[in-house]
Amino acid sequence: MKGIHFTDLPMLFLLWALPLLILIYIYASYKRKQALEQFAHISILSRINTSVNEMNRIWKLIFILIACIFIIFGLARPGIPQPRTVKQTGRDVVFVIDVSKSMLAEDIAPNRLERAKIAIIDCIERLKGDRVALVTFAGTAAVKCPLTLDYGFFKRMVEDISIYSISRGGTKIGDAIRITAKDVLDDKEKRFKDIILITDGEDDDSFPEEAAEAAGEKGIRILAFGLGDENEGTRIPVTDENGRRTYMTYKDKEGNTQLVISRLGADTLRKMVNMTPGGRYLNVATGNFDLGKIYQDLIASAEKKELESSTITRYEEQYQFLLFPGFVLLIIEMFIGIRRRKKING
Repeated sequence: MKGIHFTDLPMLFLLWALPLLILIYIYASYKRKQALEQFAHISILSRINTSVNEMNRIWKLIFILIACIFIIFGLARPGIPQPRTVKQTGRDVVFVIDVSKSMLAEDIAPNRLERAKIAIIDCIERLKGDRVALVTFAGTAAVKCPLTLDYGFFKRMVEDISIYSISRGGTKIGDAIRITAKDVLDDKEKRFKDIILITDGEDDDSFPEEAAEAAGEKGIRILAFGLGDENEGTRIPVTDENGRRTYMTYKDKEGNTQLVISRLGADTLRKMVNMTPGGRYLNVATGNFDLGKIYQDLIASAEKKELESSTITRYEEQYQFLLFPGFVLLIIEMFIGIRRRKKING
């Protein structure tokens, strides 16, 4: 029985019923004999006993017991171990998301940040064995989820993203790329690594082009998605202390209050992707984008590395080879008679 695995092991407790079955047979034989002695004359009793084949009774019990053993072991679903080596391949994909206040602009419904989150969550459903990570940035950057194959955990991290994910205001795309290349992606191989950058492209002098060039030298590809209106721009809604909806403002050099207008910095993003091998810029602007389809076209179909190899043991169930003989024995038992064929002379 070494190496055999039972999927439904508790079924084997039914084996304890077999001794009970034997006791029932012995008790029934005793009661049958007692009843015959009480109601039949001694001369008739001897004739009845000679007409009954007691050996056949024992054989019927033996067949029933063996059949029950076969059936019980079959119901326990025994399986023979079948070791298999599984190779897992994929790429390392890091989603780098802008969570600065400008991402609250509503030129994309419901706003830029929420549209980015929706696109990422939709993309998760199409992931094919790639490890994913999440980095958020505003005035600085932070790793919210390291590289993982746990897509459920990754999805929860995406759902928790807000403009409060990073405490420092501003937008430093260059810092986000540098932290991603340093703390998330390794330098072992100069390929199989992608950064999906989702931002409105505005930057506070963090030298994003230099950061992208350094990432490209490590074999990292940047796929940048630009959100927002590149020409006219749009206002950034905020909620004041009284819960009223207003728009973000600033003071100009003359001290006058001016509305903050957020525009898509497409030129910066175009220059960044050109610094990386196979980089692509996708101008979402104020429309919708199917990140899942883009993932399939640009990442799922790309060359992949072997992430890990592992040997797993699967058990091939063999219950049918036990249930079948068990039922056959029960059928045979039904045809075993307990009466002798020889006629009894009166």
